[in-house]
Amino acid sequence: MADAVELLGVVGGFAAVLGALVLLARRVRRGGVGGGIMGPLDEIYHPAAHRVRFEIEVQQARLVPLPAPQEPDPHSD
Repeated sequence: MADAVELLGVVGGFAAVLGALVLLARRVRRGGVGGGIMGPLDEIYHPAAHRVRFEIEVQQARLVPLPAPQEPDPHSD
């Protein structure tokens, strides 16, 4: 019985760590943490990733919102 409790503790701890990593990965993908922390490190150790991240930021800045669709004129018949 004690072995089962220990095994359950180890598996539960492993699941908690993996769950925390999944949440962190989602936050990094949304741009919350990853760009600020990894930016300088990528620039030094992985310049291709830094250039890609920079290009994505430039393209997002260029996006122009589309105008809202207009109501059809009811008197145009």
